[in-house]
Amino acid sequence: MFVLAFTLFCSLLISEQEKEKEEKRQELLHYDLVVTATRLETPQKEIATSFSLITRNELERSKKNSVFEALQEIPGLSLIQNGSPGGSASAFIRGANSEHTLVMIDGVELNDPISPSRSCDLAHFMLENVERIEILRGPQSTLYGSDAMGGIIHILTRMGEGRPRLRLQTQVGSFGTLSSMAEFSGGTGRFSYSLGTSYFKTEGISAANSCYEGNEEKDGYKNFSLGTKFSLQIRENLELSFFLKAIDSNSDIDNFGGAFGDDPNSTQKLKTFVFKGESRTLWLENRWEQKLSVSLFNSSRKHDNPEDETHPYDSEHGHFHSRRLALDWQHNFFLNASHTLTLGLDLQQEMGKSEYFSESFWGTYSNLFPEKKAHQVGVYIQEQLRISGCFFATAGLRVDNHSQTGNSLTYRLAPAFFLKKTETKLKATFGTGFKSPSLYQLYAPQTFWGPIGNENLMPEKSSSWDAGVEQSFFQGHLTLAVTYFGARYENLIEFDYTQGFINIAKASSRGAEFSLSLIPLEKLRFLASYTRLKAKNENTGELLLRRPKEKFLASVSLDFLKKGNFILSLIFNGERDDMEYREWTSVRVKMPRYTLLNAAISYELAPSTQIFCRFDNILDSEYEMIKGYGAAGFSIYGGLKLSL
Repeated sequence: MFVLAFTLFCSLLISEQEKEKEEKRQELLHYDLVVTATRLETPQKEIATSFSLITRNELERSKKNSVFEALQEIPGLSLIQNGSPGGSASAFIRGANSEHTLVMIDGVELNDPISPSRSCDLAHFMLENVERIEILRGPQSTLYGSDAMGGIIHILTRMGEGRPRLRLQTQVGSFGTLSSMAEFSGGTGRFSYSLGTSYFKTEGISAANSCYEGNEEKDGYKNFSLGTKFSLQIRENLELSFFLKAIDSNSDIDNFGGAFGDDPNSTQKLKTFVFKGESRTLWLENRWEQKLSVSLFNSSRKHDNPEDETHPYDSEHGHFHSRRLALDWQHNFFLNASHTLTLGLDLQQEMGKSEYFSESFWGTYSNLFPEKKAHQVGVYIQEQLRISGCFFATAGLRVDNHSQTGNSLTYRLAPAFFLKKTETKLKATFGTGFKSPSLYQLYAPQTFWGPIGNENLMPEKSSSWDAGVEQSFFQGHLTLAVTYFGARYENLIEFDYTQGFINIAKASSRGAEFSLSLIPLEKLRFLASYTRLKAKNENTGELLLRRPKEKFLASVSLDFLKKGNFILSLIFNGERDDMEYREWTSVRVKMPRYTLLNAAISYELAPSTQIFCRFDNILDSEYEMIKGYGAAGFSIYGGLKLSL
């Protein structure tokens, strides 16, 4: 009996190890494809667009909890957050405004229609059930319409395969942090499924930097997320898939950054619901693929700040609700091995409403934004060429019609030339982008102080180019890349105290991105990148706020003892301008450069059991992403992961 049990255990162990090897092999094959750049699975060597890819393996090794944390080590991307976790978080791609970044999850737009500029708050998206994250730099409006002027952050969730698997992970650490995650996935030949859920809680730090007088109270954060995805192949040429994501979060926030910005009872509650259903059909001997999808984004945000001892006469309450319905009908024609034609139609309706009330020593104030809607119809065409396995080109054209602002035309050309003999890739892109005005910018009602909304606004516009070269040596063990880029932005919407929102601003950005990948040994990998950026307001000549002039990233990953992994990463952010608010005035200030050193180590005690530890800000650097707001010092987290 003992021999039989021991033999069975060994066979299961060997089977598990072989399965892990097969999963790693499949992962390498899978991640050679990028989806977002062309709306089709496309090999990386055929893509001229500048992009970064965060794989599932990288996410699991880093032991990060949120999408915002995972994006910190992406070149050309600048991140800011109002203090501790749960504070408002934004991303700037190559100097573009944060609202010019389109954020999606499985193709569903996450930019909030009720946000004043229709931006996306990245603070609340956890990593449960996330398969990979694709980041595109440069305008992508030709395929994705409004909001993609600067680039795209696309979160792609996991589709299960093989026998059922359960993954459990828990993590505890500094600032009273607790993070738990569970994932269940699997699939057969015709049916696949995955379910992920996470809970995150932290006591946090003071959102208003505690280095300033009057800021002592910690601002905590709680987040519960649930995501599920499944597909069913009904016939050989018909597949149905469904995706659902729900987020329920509660953030403690402060009144403002800087001295005496603390508030002990100001909270923000957010509930977000995302749904997508899609059918995929194949016709004409698989030469014609149709994808028809419907999606829903629904968000409800409540802000509550009653009177307290430090603010006995001040209170405010707000409720902000938004919804977006979308239909996308995409046709892919695989005409031959070297020619793919994509045609598409997408329809969107967005809705938003809000109510805000406040009381202070100066009296009572209310701002009611009645329900407003906007419709947008987009038609796009894209052609992909592949010639002799060395020349690849993508060309696209799109026309959008907005119910208030009329028509917008965008286009894009992206050729790439790959020399297999020398492992050299030459690439370039040129394209245009646009962003329709938000509901608030169009329809916000006039107040006692003057107008706000402006129904005569025009879409913001951009034109952008980049060109670069990638060179591999020693069969891919060493890769060097450099990309130069430039962009111009026109008709930018800004607020004028006498006219409300108007199209008045112009801006430009230019710079370069350098990267290096070195794999001297199978178990050792070194990555580094450097971004140089100059983004300025063309009307005033001043640098745009919160965009660092330079950013340097470096990381080393080492597998050891066949069961362990160690990652050490360095993030350097250069000087950038910001505004400091002093009583009734604001002053432009220079934010100092800062360096962050982070590490993560994990070790498998058994094929199904892993322990890990994460160290953030090892140098205990004192820094601010936004003037007046705090950032965490040295912190340590440890946890356990089970795979069953």
